[in-house]
Amino acid sequence: METSGDRSASAQAARVTGRAGRRPWRIVAAALVAGTVLLGAGCSGDKSPSWKSGSQGTGTGSSGSPSPEPPPSTVAVVQPEPDATDVVASTEVKYTSEDPENTSVVVKDANGNEVDGTLDKDDKTWRPAKAFQWGEKYTVTVNGTATEGKVGTITTSFTTMAKPDKLVRISSFLGDGQTVGVGMPLIVKFSRAIPSKSRATVERRMIVTVTPAQTGTWSWISPTEVHYRTKTFWKAGSKVSYNVNLQGFPMGDGWYGRSDLSVDLNIGRSFVMTVSNKTKSMTVTQNGKVINTIPVSLGKPSTPSSSGTMVVIEKKRHTVFDTLAELGPKEGYRTEIDFAQRITWSGQFIHAAPWSEGKQGKVNVSHGCVNVSEKMGAWLFARTMMGDPITVSGTETKLQNGNGWTDWNMSWEQFKKGSAL
Repeated sequence: METSGDRSASAQAARVTGRAGRRPWRIVAAALVAGTVLLGAGCSGDKSPSWKSGSQGTGTGSSGSPSPEPPPSTVAVVQPEPDATDVVASTEVKYTSEDPENTSVVVKDANGNEVDGTLDKDDKTWRPAKAFQWGEKYTVTVNGTATEGKVGTITTSFTTMAKPDKLVRISSFLGDGQTVGVGMPLIVKFSRAIPSKSRATVERRMIVTVTPAQTGTWSWISPTEVHYRTKTFWKAGSKVSYNVNLQGFPMGDGWYGRSDLSVDLNIGRSFVMTVSNKTKSMTVTQNGKVINTIPVSLGKPSTPSSSGTMVVIEKKRHTVFDTLAELGPKEGYRTEIDFAQRITWSGQFIHAAPWSEGKQGKVNVSHGCVNVSEKMGAWLFARTMMGDPITVSGTETKLQNGNGWTDWNMSWEQFKKGSAL
């Protein structure tokens, strides 16, 4: 879905109760009146919402004569159904109104406290700021405009479902307040696989807001992981926030979201590294201006570097590369490394390699990494951040998508195909 950001059920028949000492009973005429009101309000369907207005119930008095019927209303609640139980905690309130522009909605909890939410008058929908509590009763009051012969207010109630046992944990790789590079994808993970049939509804509740506005989309990397990127690299200095509103939301096969998720972060300066196997050099561009050209040594023919667009995944000032267990004593090695910056899961890094400084800019001798001098390793390490992109070209092997954060290794059209919308 190409956006910077991102949305009943018929009402049950009127239930009316006679005065004390009388059994509840239904009056066909009352149902017909309410049905006529719904049609006049432009609502499809053949059932009407309950009328709930204190003492204005329909029944018989002590003299046996019927009590006055409730007058018709210019508004009605159609979701959740009046007196509904076992309602999902993520529900929205939908209503009808003959005068939407002058209609308001108030939702209160069992203690009478007003619940925070937003009202979409065009969609005739009230959306809670966060999920309702499990197993709680809420009242909905819709205030419209009264007309001759019709009242303008209706109040209904509903009760949310008990907390289920099957809850999906939702986590973000990034946290509040982080500053990341222009190639950093937003990454959200789920504790269990989300069925294909449920991914579109889940994706609609994952809202991204970017300032300044930029075109972007979510794309499912796997059944448990979804990424978001923009059409081109993020604009330097952008403000990004994403809200995953899935608490209590059905996520397929009887599972529900455990909690909501909200993250605000910053995009840093534009810092882009471009490596050419032909020239054995790295060109470093900051905010559109070339600030350095660095000799490199890439992977030798037996262990070539990958050609493609990657991003910095993690940084280690000092670490040890140990491939003895994986490759054996003949090909394996154990070496201390400075200024290491991971760019693939398979073990390709940008790092200082003082032992190959005489080869850098001339010949490839690494095991797939981008070798630079100790001095240039320190220079780069001091300036890069997670999410800075690096593109390598001209090597014997193409980067495999999924070997790192390879969102930018796909074209925009390829990436969009991963969206469920």
